[in-house]
Amino acid sequence: MLQPNPWVLSLAPYVAGRAKADGVEKVVKLSANESAVGASPKAAEAMVASAVSMHLYPDPDAFDLRRAIAEVHGLAADRIICGAGSDEILHMVAQAFVREGDEIIHSRYGFMMYPIIAQSLGARPVAVPNKNWAADVDGILAAVTDKTRIVYLDNPNNPTGAYLPKAEVERLIAGLPKSCVLVYDAAYAECVDADDYTDGTDLAMAHDNVLMSRTFSKLYGLASLRIGWGYGSPALLDPMNRIRMPFNANLPAQNAAIAAVRDRDFAEKATRFTVQWRQWLSARISALGLEVVPSQTNFVLIRFPQSGDHQAEAANAWLTEHGYLLRWLPGQGLADCLRLTVGTEQENQVVVALLEAFMNR
Repeated sequence: MLQPNPWVLSLAPYVAGRAKADGVEKVVKLSANESAVGASPKAAEAMVASAVSMHLYPDPDAFDLRRAIAEVHGLAADRIICGAGSDEILHMVAQAFVREGDEIIHSRYGFMMYPIIAQSLGARPVAVPNKNWAADVDGILAAVTDKTRIVYLDNPNNPTGAYLPKAEVERLIAGLPKSCVLVYDAAYAECVDADDYTDGTDLAMAHDNVLMSRTFSKLYGLASLRIGWGYGSPALLDPMNRIRMPFNANLPAQNAAIAAVRDRDFAEKATRFTVQWRQWLSARISALGLEVVPSQTNFVLIRFPQSGDHQAEAANAWLTEHGYLLRWLPGQGLADCLRLTVGTEQENQVVVALLEAFMNR
């Protein structure tokens, strides 16, 4: 009989944020960190215009998209790689450098795909507890062994929203062996307003073993098109390009991303909206007596009491009953927390009112 690799049978598949709820006809989905602002109209126009070329294969090297990204961010286009969302970038670097029995380090509270990627390759995921909700540099360095091939660092962190300042990331890089790749996952970089943060492009330029990954799914609002990119040295990109699937970035996605990255006015508008309402949500929810983790993303993590009538599971059920879907995180060791994506102005006001009603029950 056919038998899959044993390490594949041991892993649990990724579970996305809920989009439906039993018995609730209309829901507001604030569980997946999607953009409340949506996509640039110019990106939508570019995608629609691609319809007349559906019979053609897309550019396998995403030349025009890489050039647009390079021009906007001041980067070298030949050090950019594009993929079907940043997820594919995260997968490709592991496929290129990780062998069965190797180790991949990630934060305990981190993107759920990191341990899945490790296990899919027969590698061992090593979860390091967070420190002040962000990654723990000293803990990561202490966990490094001669089997460590990759350290995944989501900065800002998902699902906590916390971040490491540039100086701490540089300290991490300095302590890692050159045989280990630091994958700097900056999926939420466009949402950050902290002065001491780096989006990772400077780190990838300065170090051959640093790969920075980005996505168009969050602030740019192109989640359904699955398009992302990475930036790194030829030593990293060459083996990744050798295993990259042909035509991995589809034509509508490439064209929409080109328009989106060049529409700086819309991107800045989306950033301002996200920061404004992230701060508003944090302040209003904190005023209810709940702990809110300081966030640099398009979501906030809310911590509920661990006993009594106002626990996270009960809050999740209450919000769901009223049509608002947040992300409850017991599988990540955060059973006392709900992750709330920044929504529209009306959605933000309603969800706070629902939380207030729940806390006053």
